[in-house]
Amino acid sequence: MIRAFTVEQVRAAEDAVRQQVEPGELMQRAAYGLVEVAKARLGFQPADGAGDEADNGAERVVVLAGSGDNGGDALYAAAWLASAGLNVIALLVGSRTHAGGLEQALADGVVPVEWRTGAAPDAAVGALAEASLVLDGIVGIGGKPGLPDHLRDLPDLIAPDAYVIAVDLPSGVDPSGEVGADCLYADETVTFSLLKPCHLLPASEAACGLLTVVDIGVPEPDSPAVVRYERHDAAASWPVPGPFDDKYSRGVLGVVTGSESYPGAAVLGVTAAVTAGVGMVRYIGPARATDLVLQHVPEIVTGPGRVQAWLLGSGWDGHGGAPELVGEILDGDLPIVLDAGALDLLDDPRSGATLLTPHAGELQRLARRLELDDTTGVSGARAVADELNAHVLLKGAVTVIVPPSHSGAPIVSQTAGPAWLATAGSGDVLAGLIAAVAAGGLDLPIAAALGVLVHGGAAEAANPGGPVRALDVARSAGRVVADLLGTVRRDAST
Repeated sequence: MIRAFTVEQVRAAEDAVRQQVEPGELMQRAAYGLVEVAKARLGFQPADGAGDEADNGAERVVVLAGSGDNGGDALYAAAWLASAGLNVIALLVGSRTHAGGLEQALADGVVPVEWRTGAAPDAAVGALAEASLVLDGIVGIGGKPGLPDHLRDLPDLIAPDAYVIAVDLPSGVDPSGEVGADCLYADETVTFSLLKPCHLLPASEAACGLLTVVDIGVPEPDSPAVVRYERHDAAASWPVPGPFDDKYSRGVLGVVTGSESYPGAAVLGVTAAVTAGVGMVRYIGPARATDLVLQHVPEIVTGPGRVQAWLLGSGWDGHGGAPELVGEILDGDLPIVLDAGALDLLDDPRSGATLLTPHAGELQRLARRLELDDTTGVSGARAVADELNAHVLLKGAVTVIVPPSHSGAPIVSQTAGPAWLATAGSGDVLAGLIAAVAAGGLDLPIAAALGVLVHGGAAEAANPGGPVRALDVARSAGRVVADLLGTVRRDAST
């Protein structure tokens, strides 16, 4: 599992280590790790040991050094790179400069250029235009979202083929990862021991590029702010039947989806649930949708009965033909996944566990209906989660599952698979996968994370690198689950 921590947690963890090491030791560790990554990306060639120096001088490195510790990390890294024979220029772009880092950089031959206010000096423009590698050490976790005013045009000055490495986080991103802002997009972000929310959340993850973690000896705090499930986590958590299980003990899912206008949504969700391994599906819907579901998934049972979890709303144009039953379901205490048309059902918290699955537009409409101030992104999802005491799964290229604040649980952030997955019916499949895992006994936020992970994997499996039909994604889920479970068996055998 990948874990990220708040700025306050990171500062406290780093301060605890600083009290046990020599002054400046953590910065030196960070700078050394940064240098090793920079050398690798440049294809740095060391001397051959026979007295001949390797020719690395053609590579120009530009270091953007701000006022804080990130600027110090970058300047110490600049010093080491210059001492190794690279052509290094340091653009001093902050209101002040880390004294120790600058002293070492000057001693090792780094060329300084001041750019503290106003337009870029010619020397800075020329250096950036010829850069092979740019180290972004302008601002760190103490920075505000957005680039400083005098650096707004900086991204346009960097050579198109320059490789940009952000020190800890890309300058300009919101460290909390909750709001988008003008920033310097990185090809790679090198962070130190502890990830921050911006590395995993949708508003900022794309700006980070490849994420590389350098261990500088700062242990993780106990309670992450954001987590991401990996394949091994999914495999270890997936509800696997034992020799004495039957269809009832494996989990029965109740599904109230589809309508006369949109019967296909019911087919997609039920197909996904059955393929993912739920013990049984009880389907309830209008006649046209019921007929189609039975044609595609004849193993389902129609009509109400005992279930362990519910899925409501996919493809609704109203209450799916069973308004009385829907009211009873909402009043009960079983876990419920509310998708699409069912997002409008709740005005107040219910007693049972609840997961809402909006995309961005649906979240905005839902938040406005609830008369909330925050209507978009992670903060909007949090506002809805708090209002309804529910988890909110906000779908997107990076999908987040946001808990209510009082729970103390972390946000779950999952990459949702290939861009080809943005197609009609994809959300219906995802809802079916999540609800199936929930019926198998997992808590809704965990079920949601695993559902997103399998959903993306199934899209890749359905047609690697190309367009996919939602029904093909649903039908591929079982193979993806089998492959996930195989990772546990393979790990156990090594």
